[in-house]
Amino acid sequence: VKNRYPELKVVFKKKNEGKGSAIRRGLKEVTGDLVVFQDADLEYDPRDYPLLMKPILEGKADVVYGSRFLGPHRVLLFWHLIGNIFLNLVTNFLYNTTLTDMETCYKMFRSDVIKNLPLKARGFEIEPEITAKILKRGYRVWEVPISYNGRGYEEGKKITWKDGFVALYTLFKCRFRD
Repeated sequence: VKNRYPELKVVFKKKNEGKGSAIRRGLKEVTGDLVVFQDADLEYDPRDYPLLMKPILEGKADVVYGSRFLGPHRVLLFWHLIGNIFLNLVTNFLYNTTLTDMETCYKMFRSDVIKNLPLKARGFEIEPEITAKILKRGYRVWEVPISYNGRGYEEGKKITWKDGFVALYTLFKCRFRD
């Protein structure tokens, strides 16, 4: 990949300190106009990038979420679906919005938006922290349907019910304290 895209910079962390820590580290290296998060497991298809870019390039959005629930997707685990529905409901209630997938990994930002958010999360709670802070600051968020090929625990999925409680706590903390 480095030979094909010489402008690409790969950053490795010596120690796994969580998704939030990795995202915060990566944001220090951003030089372009747009930022997208891509997990290495390819549950999310990079061919969807143009869908994410379009609302920003057309001036309609500052942030675009790829919604797993608006597009075709592999069947999710039942309790993950219930957890997502509940977290979306809480997010929409607390922040007066209508998101369908606040926990999506596929978020694309104007780089000035994401680089100026004071992010603190170290783990999976980075997702609700980002969502809460962009909504609280009034950024224009757009959702587009994406394809999704979810994994099960036997395939390496790591998120558990405990992460749902941490996400819920993060949503309330950001709403009433940050």
